Amino acid sequence: MGAIWRQKALNEMPLSDLARKQPSSIFSNVPRFRFIEPCQPVLRDRPPTGSDWIHEVKFDGYRVQLHKQGEATAILSRNGFDFTSRYSTIARALVVIPAKSVILDGELIASSVEGIPEFYALHFRAKRLAPGRLCVWVFDVLELNGIDLRSEPLVKRRQRLEGLMRKVELDAIRLSETFDAPERLLIACEERGLEGIVSKRRAAPYVSGKTHSWIKVKCAAWRKANRERYRLFQARPRSPRSG
Repeated sequence: MGAIWRQKALNEMPLSDLARKQPSSIFSNVPRFRFIEPCQPVLRDRPPTGSDWIHEVKFDGYRVQLHKQGEATAILSRNGFDFTSRYSTIARALVVIPAKSVILDGELIASSVEGIPEFYALHFRAKRLAPGRLCVWVFDVLELNGIDLRSEPLVKRRQRLEGLMRKVELDAIRLSETFDAPERLLIACEERGLEGIVSKRRAAPYVSGKTHSWIKVKCAAWRKANRERYRLFQARPRSPRSG
């Protein structure tokens, strides 16, 4: 299981508002970037099994979409809000990705010194965290060098993503590994205090919105510890929800 560990205005302004502003840096060219509604897993009690599925760690953070065009970058929330200036260290790291243009799907986390995601640190103290405690675990690629990849099966998109990410070594943007044994992965996540796992059909295209081709299973201890989390978003209705 060691692979797991290798693993106020502008911040929440809708893209329609940002499009009316003049860009002033490589992080502000948001009008160029087309937000794609993310694929969302359905919740189940147990993961699927069999060779048709691959399995990943479900990291406890904010779902984000990373965009790069040339040297211009953007970080968008799962609802299309702009996070680029809020997480500028990640936006700067995105410039290094070896592609003319790319759209990556991932999870932004704040980690403890042991490497465990800390959602409340991300939600309440992100601006005060040391840069090394923030990173994005990327798990899908939606567009690469002007080619829309969403109709391709997941295994082909993963091949492209792995080939891309293994050309660089970035602490701020990391590749989420895949596994073949969901029950063992779920037990390992439970032991380490992680949120759970996501299982994905190997042959599935990328589809916006809820899909039964992606299934999430949450660890029992995590569910118990986070029963009241919804209250955070009642108090801050425009805040991004975790993925």
